[in-house]
Amino acid sequence: MQSAGRPSARGTRFDLLESQASQPPAKGHPHLATPSACTVTGLGQTRFFRDQLLKTNQSRECCRLGQPEAKLGAGRTAGKEETPASVTMSQAPLDSSPPRTSCLDLWREKNDRLVRQAKGSRQSGLLLRQQQLAQDALQEFRELLQNLQGLPAAVSNLPLELTVICNFITLKASHTQGFTEDQAQIIQQGLERVLEAQEGLGPKLKFGLRELWDSVLHESSLLPELLPALHHLAGLQAAFWLSSDCFGDLTLLLQMLNGSQNGASADLLLLLKSWSPPSEESDAPLTLQDARSLKNVLWTASALRQGLQELITGSLPGALSRLQEATLAVCFRPVLVQVYTALGTCLRKMGNPQRALLYLIAALKEGSLWGPPLLEASRLYRQLGDTAAELESLELLVEALSATQSCEVPQLLIEVELLLPQPDPASPLYCGTQSQAKYLLASRCLQMGRAEEAAEHYLDLLALLLDGLESKFPPPLCPSGPSMPEVFLEAAAALIQANRAQDALTVCEELLSRTSSLLPKMPWIWEDVRIGAKKPIHYPLWVSATHLLQGQAWVKLGVQKEAVSEFSRCLELLFRATLEDKEQGAASNCEQRCRPDVALTQLRLAALVSRGLAWVASGQDTKALQDFLLSVQICPGNRDASIHLLQTLRRLDRKNEATALWWRLEAQSKLPQEDATWSLPFYLETCLSWLCPPDRETLLEEFRTFLLEPSDL
Repeated sequence: MQSAGRPSARGTRFDLLESQASQPPAKGHPHLATPSACTVTGLGQTRFFRDQLLKTNQSRECCRLGQPEAKLGAGRTAGKEETPASVTMSQAPLDSSPPRTSCLDLWREKNDRLVRQAKGSRQSGLLLRQQQLAQDALQEFRELLQNLQGLPAAVSNLPLELTVICNFITLKASHTQGFTEDQAQIIQQGLERVLEAQEGLGPKLKFGLRELWDSVLHESSLLPELLPALHHLAGLQAAFWLSSDCFGDLTLLLQMLNGSQNGASADLLLLLKSWSPPSEESDAPLTLQDARSLKNVLWTASALRQGLQELITGSLPGALSRLQEATLAVCFRPVLVQVYTALGTCLRKMGNPQRALLYLIAALKEGSLWGPPLLEASRLYRQLGDTAAELESLELLVEALSATQSCEVPQLLIEVELLLPQPDPASPLYCGTQSQAKYLLASRCLQMGRAEEAAEHYLDLLALLLDGLESKFPPPLCPSGPSMPEVFLEAAAALIQANRAQDALTVCEELLSRTSSLLPKMPWIWEDVRIGAKKPIHYPLWVSATHLLQGQAWVKLGVQKEAVSEFSRCLELLFRATLEDKEQGAASNCEQRCRPDVALTQLRLAALVSRGLAWVASGQDTKALQDFLLSVQICPGNRDASIHLLQTLRRLDRKNEATALWWRLEAQSKLPQEDATWSLPFYLETCLSWLCPPDRETLLEEFRTFLLEPSDL
């Protein structure tokens, strides 16, 4: 039955059987009288079922008390009435029996298995597969944490429990691409468990997170076995506070981790540099991301955030220093692109365009489809006066924003990008959307006199907006950017300048169909935008400007009658309006720069001069004179309107009036010119540029000769 090679086991079993055989047989059980093979088999079955029952009871007791199964099993066996044979055999060591493990060991094995699976899932090339594996791992980590927190808090259990908390928060933040208040509550529960585990240190009051960290780090300083897990959890707390802009709490936490006293340095980068997380033991539970890796991520993110903030506020030397420190860390491509772009912006503003260009080239080498460095490159080339390179950069920007960015597999679960805020329009890392980039390209082409290219880009932009790819025009690249009706107006102006008058009429008709119904039928009062009117006050301006552009399109087509008709409709709408400026509080920068009253006045001027020129083209100088006189009354300092009036007076041989006007122009030219504190919509600036007489200075010189030397004429 037993081989000769195992004498101890053989001796034990046969001694037991012989002792049983020497006893008198029980009644009704003759088969127990002799040690037969059947008897041995029955004993084996008894031992098997007893061990299974014992393991079940041990597991339940372990889950309830958190004690190792071996001790619980010994106590339960000692207190149970068993036959001598069963007791003896249960205590007999068998080489083939596996060693018994505690629940903590099993839970630790589960934690390590989940960590390995999560790290392995990142090697999968399928994004959906990665997300599903991460979701499954999160659920298992959550169940594991619930099991651990079902035990009474004990110092021996806390390293594993805190590690599971860290792994759960790390995976959750990576999966959802951000931190939430739920994760802060999990951190708080973990800290409360640390206090409960220490004798007499249970939470007496409802502490906040900052007070909890103070108590935990103070009381746990004599428990070295907890320090690695606590520093790991503190790194996650620091990441949460950094991402939510809680810089005061973050500074205090780092001071506590460094053992600093009151009055210590409040410099985040210095505190992070001096923080030294304890090394984990070789037999510690596995982690998805250790504390030292978190420290590097926190340091890089803090340096980049501080550099960007100082760059926005105009503290350029400080921004340069912080951004250069961010380059010292090991960064992945997206972070390097952001750091190099911000350095390029900083150096451009500091007047060092050549060094700025080197950083932008380095950023673009990391990938050809990065938007921020392309936008910054266009600004740099504009500053250098290189129009061709500027427009080429904007064209590449449009392509980059229309392309689908490939998702790189993250090497770390919590990365620098997770701790950075979303860039706003004031940030150098903001590059806008495809429609915004397309608008910037179109408007720059129009400003640089490339009307044909501008017209094509504007038509592409309108198609993008009207096809529903972007149902609502997003915020512009600058705070004073255009609204969607203004994009229509700029497109019409570009088409007129490109000699595509018929297309311009089509664009104007489309805009009128969308805005005319919003105009009141009776005369209205435009209230200033600062009082928060419910209806936009710009609708009358847009409709009036549409008629103005239609008139200019008819001028291009040589149909002066239709042109005069459209200019008259424009003036009728404009003179029905009375702007009432009810000052209530300070206006925003955008409202101060583009004031409705200034736009209304300049639009009236453009319509009057345009109609006057149409009368001149029709040979009706008398009617033209009326419009030019009225335009000069509306804007006495407008030089273009005065020159058109001067030419008309000369053609009508009204020399005295022409002389008086010329002397007034001469006096105005000698006065210092005041810089305007406001700007006009771009479409209106374009319309006003058409009113400038060609060779204006030559005309003025001819008038000088005509007026000062009358005897020679």
